[in-house]
Amino acid sequence: MLKERLAQDTSAVDKALKELFRPEAAVPAHLQEVMAYSVMAGGKRLRPALVLETCRAFGGKQEEAMPFACAIELIHTYSLIHDDLPCIDNDTMRRGRPTSHVAFDERRALLAGDALLSYAFEVMLSGALKSDEPKRALAACADIAHAAGIRGMVAGQWQDVLSEGKQITPEELDYIHEHKTADMMRGAVLAGAHIAGAPEEALERFDEYARLIGVAFQITDDILDVTGDAKKLGKNTGSDANDGKVTYVTLYGLEKARDIAREMTARAAELVGDAADGFFRELAYFITARDN
Repeated sequence: MLKERLAQDTSAVDKALKELFRPEAAVPAHLQEVMAYSVMAGGKRLRPALVLETCRAFGGKQEEAMPFACAIELIHTYSLIHDDLPCIDNDTMRRGRPTSHVAFDERRALLAGDALLSYAFEVMLSGALKSDEPKRALAACADIAHAAGIRGMVAGQWQDVLSEGKQITPEELDYIHEHKTADMMRGAVLAGAHIAGAPEEALERFDEYARLIGVAFQITDDILDVTGDAKKLGKNTGSDANDGKVTYVTLYGLEKARDIAREMTARAAELVGDAADGFFRELAYFITARDN
């Protein structure tokens, strides 16, 4: 069931994303090409799927949630483009193809990332203006803005960069993982729930669910960077060690890192139970079982 639902969500999101890159006279054609290169390269589309599935779980409409699903994927992709730049991680492969700065050049990759971030907010706010429930839509905008910004993903990335080559504490590593990775999962879930008008109790429960699967996702990434197959991952392995990063693997060892991720997965699954026919529970277990 999980694979089928994710495939359906991915197909719907990809169709909507393609519409966002239709030729437009006011936008330089090559700018659109460089933006679309990274966005349409594929990927798991987990964050947009979380927006759509959470919205549906609380009785909301997919068409109301779709602008926010697309926007969070645009933001996620901009963050990957910037992460891959020579001044940060200097990665050469992403989603099975050369990274943006390799395929084009560093200046164009930087500007494409900037463009995707601002475009995401244009897409969200346009959706809010058309929404039948504008207050709910604006709450979803705020969720995603918070998740992506100085209290969320950027804060985690900031600490991640400053921690390279240093011996950091478990608390500092948790801060990086919770903000760099988990906050965007939380933003996706909260946005979908707000669009549907979910009750406060559900918001709190699903927020904690997203935090747990987000950290488990990053721990699994840490593990796969050591044990994974670069072809399956679609990106280079061993980059954490090359960059001198402390991870759950270096801090706790491989098996303990796996145990921590599995424990978080089990706690997340317990929080959501059979919601949405068990989709969220299955997704939690998929997070730690994946090989890419």
